[in-house]
Amino acid sequence: MSSLLIGTRNRDKAHELVALLGDLPVSIRTLHDVEGVPEIVEDADTLEGNAIKKATVAFERTGLPSVGDDTGLEVGYLQGAPGVYSSRYAGPDASYADNMRKLLRALKGVPQRRRNARFRCVMAFVAGGGVREVVEGSCPGIILEAPRGSGGFGYDPVFLPDGHLQTFAEMDLVTKNGLSHRARAALAMRPVLVRYFSGVR
Repeated sequence: MSSLLIGTRNRDKAHELVALLGDLPVSIRTLHDVEGVPEIVEDADTLEGNAIKKATVAFERTGLPSVGDDTGLEVGYLQGAPGVYSSRYAGPDASYADNMRKLLRALKGVPQRRRNARFRCVMAFVAGGGVREVVEGSCPGIILEAPRGSGGFGYDPVFLPDGHLQTFAEMDLVTKNGLSHRARAALAMRPVLVRYFSGVR
């Protein structure tokens, strides 16, 4: 069976991506399953740049067709911040809780009508023969004034997707994966992967 490498060591992200792509006729592996791939520094100034870098480094070091992704929370009131810096918003070693606290401080006193935001996920696929594809998915919502729920990760406890009464952190994985930014990016990536692994170029 062919292998697909997910270019991440983030176990939370890998768990979601395996759930989203696990029914493809491939063996899905992550950077925890392979050797020889260094820590990939996310130093691009766009989500696209980071996604492509992750997929490219993973492929070049292993020879395995690789998917990389990067996700940002873009808040309208903050002119799109934290954006590409979402995972390190409160500093290079920040925890999920640290980032969330900084975001809530930045939005303290801001009325709900101005707390609009969206999660955006960019996903890149890199393989042999010069194959490189980039897709993205987004999910609009608002930032709550206080966290709700104990599931998910990152900013999930303060993100309420449009049209829903539960935050991402209050949803089970099946529900979240039916509407999230990462789910929508994975949906856009599926035909790319199907074509590649079926031998159709």
